[in-house]
Amino acid sequence: MPTPAMLTDMYEYTMVDAALRDGTAHRACVFEVFTRHLPSGRRYGVVAGLGRILEYVRDFRPSAEDLAFLRDNGIVSRETIAWLENFRFSGTIRAYREGEMFFANSPVLQVEGTFAECTLLETVILSVLNFDCAIASAASRITSAAGSRPCADMGGRRAHEEAAIAASRSAIVGGFMSTANLAAAQRYGIPCIGTAAHAFTLVHDSERDAFESQIHALGVGTTLLTDTYNVEEAIRTAVEVAGPQLGGIRIDSGDLASMAQKARHQLDALGATGTKITVTNDLDEYAIAALATAPVDSYGVGTRLVTGSGHPTTSMVYKLVEREGSDGQMHPVSKKSFGKSTDGWRKRGLRAYEYGLAQGELVLAGTAEAVAAWDDTAYGETKDLSITAIDHGDIDESLTTRDALFAARDYHVQALQELPVNALSLSDGEPAIPTEVITLN
Repeated sequence: MPTPAMLTDMYEYTMVDAALRDGTAHRACVFEVFTRHLPSGRRYGVVAGLGRILEYVRDFRPSAEDLAFLRDNGIVSRETIAWLENFRFSGTIRAYREGEMFFANSPVLQVEGTFAECTLLETVILSVLNFDCAIASAASRITSAAGSRPCADMGGRRAHEEAAIAASRSAIVGGFMSTANLAAAQRYGIPCIGTAAHAFTLVHDSERDAFESQIHALGVGTTLLTDTYNVEEAIRTAVEVAGPQLGGIRIDSGDLASMAQKARHQLDALGATGTKITVTNDLDEYAIAALATAPVDSYGVGTRLVTGSGHPTTSMVYKLVEREGSDGQMHPVSKKSFGKSTDGWRKRGLRAYEYGLAQGELVLAGTAEAVAAWDDTAYGETKDLSITAIDHGDIDESLTTRDALFAARDYHVQALQELPVNALSLSDGEPAIPTEVITLN
């Protein structure tokens, strides 16, 4: 595995090298992460990945092997190598908390420090946020469609092995309850689920033999996979083997709604009224919404979850918005490129409410003093959306814990309830709330 310091693009190091030579490397700067637009059809996005970013920043220092590579390949000068030998991020990171909603131009994450130290973090921060937020956003739509029925992540085999672990974590932020991925369960303390695949049934001489073996190993509370051959026959055999206390069955193919309905009637007729029905098979928010009236107890979601349900990135960018000039004063900077323009000055994100219901996102742009002192009384009830995750190099380690992960899921549930009801619509439409950028200078 590469060290965090090598999870970069080459130009980050070449920029630092040149800036150290010309003296601009130590200028105070503010960089911000935001997206210019939500993915097509999405009415909100969900922040995830802050905890992972803090772990990368904590360990972001080039190893001796990294430094040798940079030196031997002529990427940076020997003077820069000497500077990198003692690198530690000493700046400040403010961010929307995990589980929070974001919209176009929301200042999701702000990095303040010297030009050199902020520049080196660009790629790793964007890698985490673009992926994790995409997965959490998809997970939120999926769990919203599922309602009170729990969802489990089963996407590990459909993604890069490390991406699968990150996806499991982000799915929790978006409302999932468990994962099939052991590495994610081990790393983040996520409840793990799993019993047997079709191969287990096929390796036995009969389906009955397979069910008896699984029940002997896992007990009658296990979930039996019933669609290897014939669902009706499998359910009959399952109840004969396990008795009416059978924990659950899983259906992984066919018309899931009608099959679940038939399975529920059959289970009840056999006395297995407490046996749960889980369905899988390339589910997404649309398929789950179509199952709303079916007697399903839980869902297993794989491919569509770990690929962001059609939107595997949130198109976030990392832009310099404020920097120290040769006069020692802070100045706004912005791009004017066609279709890629940016707003100068640091930002502060607020959400305006009326009777506890979100009305809009307010993005304040200005000097540190101006955004801190802004009087929000004209907008009624507002909430400051950012927290300080790193304060002058001091990382809030509580944000990297298992408790923080599950607290993010709880926070997300609350934040989603504060949005207008149209936020839950799966049809194309405008963002759930409007965003207003207010320049204070």
